[in-house]
Amino acid sequence: MKRIRYTKYNGDLAGDMDLEDLMQQLSDYLLDSGFQDPMSRFQELQGEHTLDNLREALREALELGDFDLAIRDRLDQMAAEGEIDKLIDQLMQRMEQQDYIRIDNPEDPSQPSSGPGDVGEGEAHARFEVTDKSLDFLGYKTLQDLMGSLGRASAGRHDTSHQATGVETNGSIRPYEFGDTLNLDANATLAAAMISQAEAHRDSDQGPITWPIDVDYKHLHVQQSDYQSSCATVVMLDCSHSMILYGEDRFTPAKRVAMALSHLIRTQYPGDTMNLVLFHDSAEEVPVSQIARVKVGPHYTNTREGLRLARSILNRQRKEMRQIVMITDGKPSALTLPDGRIYKNAFGLDPLVLSETLEEVARCRRAGILINTFMLASDPGLVQFVQRVSAMCRGKAYFTTPQTLGNYLMMDFLNRKMKTVH
Repeated sequence: MKRIRYTKYNGDLAGDMDLEDLMQQLSDYLLDSGFQDPMSRFQELQGEHTLDNLREALREALELGDFDLAIRDRLDQMAAEGEIDKLIDQLMQRMEQQDYIRIDNPEDPSQPSSGPGDVGEGEAHARFEVTDKSLDFLGYKTLQDLMGSLGRASAGRHDTSHQATGVETNGSIRPYEFGDTLNLDANATLAAAMISQAEAHRDSDQGPITWPIDVDYKHLHVQQSDYQSSCATVVMLDCSHSMILYGEDRFTPAKRVAMALSHLIRTQYPGDTMNLVLFHDSAEEVPVSQIARVKVGPHYTNTREGLRLARSILNRQRKEMRQIVMITDGKPSALTLPDGRIYKNAFGLDPLVLSETLEEVARCRRAGILINTFMLASDPGLVQFVQRVSAMCRGKAYFTTPQTLGNYLMMDFLNRKMKTVH
């Protein structure tokens, strides 16, 4: 059972700082994908989640972070007084208390330090884990930024043009049919029974109607609601080495998009399901909660194996809508052969790899599965490949750059039109 401990407010800076704002400024460190960026302020930490590295990341965030003027003045004053280390320890304690991080091997205060300025052996090897609460918050912020850049509010559930009997009614009523949700409309049901009983008395000349009113199966009427479908989604995340090559980090933006989709589906579409598939030389399914923790590797892109695994997952889902959301730099370069060996070719679009990948796309189409693609590259050959995939499965293609997730080119083959979304 989760417990909350209340303490007396003492007006210190650690208690006044917004931890959500601090977590957002630490997001580049917490979501590190293995990209060697010399311009990153957290580059020397190499994404290792140790307590020492967390202290250094907090120090960088406090020194270079974007805080309001009052907080910045207090930070400068504490830096001048040499109290930044004390503030960092207090912030780490708050982050653990509020379940933003989980320390695997916390420092034991009963054990003496090995010397002035030294770090004990237990603390040197102590690590922390980013909790689901932190990942959920980072996914929410990514979704908020993405939807804000598109100029749209949060989406609701999947509305359709059909009607069904449910809890949320739209005012329309119809006779009950076997299998309907028993969301009875009392007025309409009683009215139908009274009318039927009045007609029976009139035909039989038995005088006035007497109580009780006989309600039969044929008198039942139910309220209708707007029918809302459910959807099963598999997010295919490309973690091949090409996602951090060519002088830019494509993998961290891909993780952010996946986290945003996860948050959207979980919070706005509670009847939906979402699975995560990583594809590289091969492909495997990983828990959705591990999106932010994955890193790149191995080197090649086995798109066909990722699609095959995603199709297998979706075939087990009894949902009316099934879709694959593929986040990739678009170049299939590996293929799993029938004997289990992996055929690799990183030069161009290999005809064998391309044909087998498109054949798997055709299998998805025959299974009624849509494929929506987030493309993080713009090479002409890759664009044509994604166009073919989208056209075959009547899906959508989103072309974006790693620098911005708000501006992307949307190709909508369902409506046969193209538009740029800002």
